[in-house]
Amino acid sequence: MADAWRMVARRHGGPEVIERESFDPGLPAPGELLIEQEAIGLNFIDTYYRAGLYPAEPPVALGAEGVGRIVAIGEGVEGFRPGERVGCINGPGSYATHRMIAADRAVRIPDTIPAEIAAATMLKGFTASYLAEDIMPLAPGQWALVHSAAGGVGSILVPWLRAKGVRVIAHAGTPEKTARLKAEHALSLPFAELAHAVRGLTEGHGVDVVFDGVGKDSWQASLGSLRPRGLMVSYGNASGAVPPVSLLDLMRAGSLFVTRPTLADYTATPGDLARHAANLFDRLEHGVVAAHIDQRFALADAAEAHRALEARRTTGSSVLVL
Repeated sequence: MADAWRMVARRHGGPEVIERESFDPGLPAPGELLIEQEAIGLNFIDTYYRAGLYPAEPPVALGAEGVGRIVAIGEGVEGFRPGERVGCINGPGSYATHRMIAADRAVRIPDTIPAEIAAATMLKGFTASYLAEDIMPLAPGQWALVHSAAGGVGSILVPWLRAKGVRVIAHAGTPEKTARLKAEHALSLPFAELAHAVRGLTEGHGVDVVFDGVGKDSWQASLGSLRPRGLMVSYGNASGAVPPVSLLDLMRAGSLFVTRPTLADYTATPGDLARHAANLFDRLEHGVVAAHIDQRFALADAAEAHRALEARRTTGSSVLVL
């Protein structure tokens, strides 16, 4: 086996705390697989663990998502073979040349999907899958507002919703990002102006659902964009955590519903994980969604990748490559 190394954060802080270290991955325990990685997904949640927004005791083994070939199989694992290509979205430790994963969290990657495509889309695509398919039964003709529509999740969620017949208002941070959106309506407006624009597009009614991965900065705009009894789906904190919410504010805004979901709860069982994987791979293979890999960073340059992500200099998906 080639020398193994990984990128870790020995303390919480900015991208500068990320450093490289050698390590011995060892042999897989019962129920585990050791994989040699080919491509690694870069996700905003990785910055939360590095910065300490989400709990992780230093040294933090960074990353959740990666794709590689099986090099060793633990006792009791059935149905896998050495050399088979698998992916995993469960952290920690994907920022590494080699990785140990639980066999029941391994996702088989179809031969038709390259490793970089799978690494760039699994976590984001599984997120889009549960948002579009599990949160609420969206019917053709209903309205959805999608924030960060040019980002990793948004660029998959928007076409996924449109394929279901949902009328999508896609919001992005800059006109350059808006120009690439394939939505019924694409907007690049300050949050203070967004709700008014949304109501104009929906003849004053508001949207049925908002998919909001921005967090603190977009919260009021999202609530203001919803119809009475609409659903606010706050699934990320790119601008920081949403401040404490008054239930009376939800009542006054039209008896709104709010959920704060996380992917882990929607892929908690092997069956759920396999279902969302099948959803994503089917839509990739049929061209409903595509992996727009706009940035590739060397694994050793993970700090620079985090800087680009946090500065909103990225579009579509990003991968770390070996």
